Amino acid sequence: MDELITTKQVQDLLQVDRITIYRMLKDGRLKGVKVGTQWRFHREEIGSLMEHGTHSTQAHTLQSEYAPNEVLPVHCIQVIQDVFAEMNGIGSVTTDINGEPITPISNCNSFCEQIYASPSGRLACIESWRQLAQTKDRAPKFYQCHAGFQYARGRIKLYGKLTAIQVAGQFTLSKLSKEEMENKITSLAKNHNLNKEELKLAAQEIRQLSPKEQDQLGEWLHRVAETFEIIAHERADLIGRLKNISEMSTFPK
Repeated sequence: MDELITTKQVQDLLQVDRITIYRMLKDGRLKGVKVGTQWRFHREEIGSLMEHGTHSTQAHTLQSEYAPNEVLPVHCIQVIQDVFAEMNGIGSVTTDINGEPITPISNCNSFCEQIYASPSGRLACIESWRQLAQTKDRAPKFYQCHAGFQYARGRIKLYGKLTAIQVAGQFTLSKLSKEEMENKITSLAKNHNLNKEELKLAAQEIRQLSPKEQDQLGEWLHRVAETFEIIAHERADLIGRLKNISEMSTFPK
């Protein structure tokens, strides 16, 4: 009797994300059976799929064709990002895996605005986002940015490959001492040629998240990233269909 395997096992075998598995179920490329509330799949069928390599080849081909800003239209994701940032009282931005922003920063506080307005400060932010994209954690985890504050990221994959990240930042997890804040502001003002007194005033806006807010932020960040994954897949599929129609409509001379 053919062995039934889980969605996670199929993900590992085909090297795709969970959303791609569900999309394959929906469009008929993959067949599964429901056991209670969970999907199960025939190992023999998955093995055949791997042997022919149809989906894997198609996925990597499609992924390489699209730039992140093609499958993540700003006019669509910006609204979601704005609401997410405002609801949680933090700043948020979507970047590619090199840290280059795809969207403008949502709900950016005055402190980070001043840093980002500086050429060297902007480069430092982009480098921080690039490093954040390289982290291997599946779930959002808090790290320290170049300015000394906390941030986390949700992964946005297209056909199983990381294509962008959703960043939430501009907050602290615990209160900084007066001396720590003074040293931080002095260093940032010097490194990025900024007005120290204006930075000091803006620092009063930096939020400290409670443990409950930290958990909530991690959960919402994951949900937003998943939503953007769905948008990316829908957009990539649509572009692919339009390209096919264009090719079919082009008659040889």
